[in-house]
Amino acid sequence: MFELTDVSYSYNERPALKSINLKIGKGESVSLLGANGCGKSTLLKLINGLVVPDAGTYLFDGKIIDRKTLADVTFSKRLHQQVGFVFQNSDTQLFCADVFDEVAFGPRQMGLNEKDVEKRVSETLALLGLNGFENRHPYHLSGGEKRKVALAAVLAMNPDVLALDEPMNGLDPRTMRWLAEFFTRLSGAGKTLILSTHNLELVQEISKRAVLFDEDHTIVADLPSSDLLKDIDLLRRVNLL
Repeated sequence: MFELTDVSYSYNERPALKSINLKIGKGESVSLLGANGCGKSTLLKLINGLVVPDAGTYLFDGKIIDRKTLADVTFSKRLHQQVGFVFQNSDTQLFCADVFDEVAFGPRQMGLNEKDVEKRVSETLALLGLNGFENRHPYHLSGGEKRKVALAAVLAMNPDVLALDEPMNGLDPRTMRWLAEFFTRLSGAGKTLILSTHNLELVQEISKRAVLFDEDHTIVADLPSSDLLKDIDLLRRVNLL
C-alpha cells in the first residue's frame, strides 16, 4: 500500500527524515521505533498526507502523493478516509462539544445520512466500550477515555489503515493492556497498522515487523519484531535502552 523512495523532509532546514526507503503492504502491522525526535511522527504525518516530501517519492496504492494530488479535494478526502491518523496528544484531535458529535464528524463529512451516522457512531462506541458516553464532553474524560474517543472518531470512517502516534503514551497499565489487545484484534480483522511507540514490552504483541530509526533520522533496521528486540546492542546504540 505504501512505497517511499529516498524520501526526505525538513522543518525549517532541520532534517526530520533522511533518504527513507520503506514499503508497507496491506494488512501488515508495523511498529516504528527510535528515540524522541528521530522522525517517527513525521513519517506518520507524511503517510497521512499532512506533510509532503521535500525530496523523493511517496506512493499510496500506486498513486504519487504530493502537493498537486493533495490539492484535489476529492482525492485528499479519500486518502484521509482510507488512512486514519490518531495523534499522540488526544486534546489536539478532539474539538466537538460532546462525544457523539466527535465520532459523527467523519461520517458526516463522508456524506452519510443521519440515520447511518447514528448507526456508525453507536457501533463504534460499542466496539471501544464507550456506550453511554454520547453526551459527555471530551475534555471532561480521563486520558485513556480521550484516547479511545480519538480512536473511535477515526474508526467511524472505517479506514483501511490506522496510523497511530505513540498510542500508549501516558496511559495506565490497564488501558495499555486493553489497547494492545484491541490493536491485535484490528490486525486480525485485516486492518493495516502503523504505529510509533517507545513501549518495547508491547512491540512484539502489537506488531509483526519493526522499523528502527536512529538519531540521524534514517532507518537502521527493518526486521521481524522478535528479531529486532533481541538485538540489545543495536537498541542501546539508538538510545532505546
